[in-house]
Amino acid sequence: MTSYLQAENIGKSFGDLVLFENISFGIGKGQKISLVARNGAGKTTLLNILAGKEECNTGQVTARRDLRIAYLAQNPCFPAGTTVLEACFHGDDPVLKTIEGYEKALLEGDDERLGKYIPVMDALEAWDYEQKAKQILTRLRITDFDKNTQQLSGGQLKRVALANVLIAEADLLILDEPTNHLDLDMTEWLGQYLSSTGASLLMVTHDRYFLDTVSNEIIEIDNRQIYTYHGNYSHYLEKRSERIASAASRRESEINLFRKELDWMRRQPQARATKAKSRIDAFHRLEDKLRTPGTNHDLKLDLKASRIGTRIFEVRNLSKRYGDTCVLDNFSYTFSRFEKMGIVGNNGCGKSTFVKMIMGEVAPDSGTIDIGETVRFGYYSQTGLQFDEGMKVIDIATRIAEHFETGDGRSMSASQFLQYFLFPPAVQNNPVAKLSGGEKRRLYLCTVLMGSPNFLILDEPTNDLDILTLGVLEEYLRSFKGCLIVISHDRYFMDKTVDHLLAFTGEGRIKDFAGTYSQYIEWKHGYEESLRSLQQAARPQPLQRERKTAGRKLSFKEKREFEGLEAEITALELEKTELEAELDSGNLEIEELTRKSVRICELIGLIDEKTMRWLELAEIQ
Repeated sequence: MTSYLQAENIGKSFGDLVLFENISFGIGKGQKISLVARNGAGKTTLLNILAGKEECNTGQVTARRDLRIAYLAQNPCFPAGTTVLEACFHGDDPVLKTIEGYEKALLEGDDERLGKYIPVMDALEAWDYEQKAKQILTRLRITDFDKNTQQLSGGQLKRVALANVLIAEADLLILDEPTNHLDLDMTEWLGQYLSSTGASLLMVTHDRYFLDTVSNEIIEIDNRQIYTYHGNYSHYLEKRSERIASAASRRESEINLFRKELDWMRRQPQARATKAKSRIDAFHRLEDKLRTPGTNHDLKLDLKASRIGTRIFEVRNLSKRYGDTCVLDNFSYTFSRFEKMGIVGNNGCGKSTFVKMIMGEVAPDSGTIDIGETVRFGYYSQTGLQFDEGMKVIDIATRIAEHFETGDGRSMSASQFLQYFLFPPAVQNNPVAKLSGGEKRRLYLCTVLMGSPNFLILDEPTNDLDILTLGVLEEYLRSFKGCLIVISHDRYFMDKTVDHLLAFTGEGRIKDFAGTYSQYIEWKHGYEESLRSLQQAARPQPLQRERKTAGRKLSFKEKREFEGLEAEITALELEKTELEAELDSGNLEIEELTRKSVRICELIGLIDEKTMRWLELAEIQ
């Protein structure tokens, strides 16, 4: 295997905080590696070091001389005034720099500069890059290519940065949380893309189905050391359990040996101490080793929820619109006692708005929400993270309560509770400012659960939480004696924690699906495939034309038109599929039914027209 990058004995610390030390590993051609560790263990720091964005304290990173690396940062940013398309070509690669200059000249209408860039674009065969960028952006639901990046949301900006990385055609992709802010369709597309690309991959992701699909090797940082597992996530779980069991067995043996040696040390006469110096030295080495705390990998949280009555809440005829966008349309639902519901749907379809209406943060346009008197909400939102950065972690917890009651009637201190969510005593005395972004999200989750709610609403809880924390949370939610609503695109998490789904399908429509998220995805794919088959059967086939364009090449204007047609046709096909699903739902009023039927006819005409034009230009191409 061709070696791309080698890390040798690297270490990183910030003051007295040691993230990792003396770790070594390599990345070769074709490898698809996922990096796994708890929040605060240094995943993002390690990616920054490998991408050349940060220095390590010890050791060195050696990359092949001509290696091209593309890096997706956790929180990307672009220069002020950059458009979406310009951001896609932002980078040091010569082809990307040429395209970036060409796009600026085109946007500014500078014909002289355009004349200089066009032959260079031809020489570098850069026209395909622009077409590829638009295709990728469309798949990531970014269609306004001239929009300023400063006007984008955080999720949209992350998707533009992802497109920038994917079109670079680098040898090695380093991706920090690539699935954050992606819905189901985008995540599945990205998984297929990364699996099929010839580029090597190193990524950090919390999405375990995505990790299982894409990765063929997993690297874990645990207790400052690194462990390598050859295989996917399922294989990693099996081998990691074996490693932990083996380590626990060794530690137990060492503790037993220490007890015996301690008894020997106590009985050893002082006068004979020099005769057994090697044994005494071995005792002290063992003592130092055992002072290093072992990691408890099997924590299970059982926190008592406050009592909940039989009347939970009822939604009657709820409607909400933002301008022309319909979020909810005359929706009614009665929530049952101990019900555990998942909410799924594409980004921007109204999932978070719905739970904000339940929490009273957003007012509906019409309809009512009737909440039972015994309901005590615990709400984990995407924007609810607010801490005094100077406060200690333990003080954040004790400000809520000094002790918490467990499900079996025992009492648990605030410090013990924090340990369940992987905050050891040493970290508990640190100020919040020293925590990583993921650790802060984990602390925020702790504060929600500490209130002993009987109705949990978790809006995207899997974003920024490490896999170990997700495991603790999943176990807690499965035994939670209360009600639950979870919004998430994480299939693995949803399959383990909820009983049924509300699927937000757009335009205010909601489907109640009795089954797991995986079953819903299987049903959705089958439904969409049926629609495509019907659509293909109904579409008239274009007539074959004689080729009359032999010897002619596309003009500059025709090139630009040809590049844009495929993205336009894809967008029109997507809109048509969504409209067909709405028309088949049987939930439309007469006026809406008429309006959407007219639009379907318009779309069919536009698709046929643009497809014929694309075929004409393709013959010349």
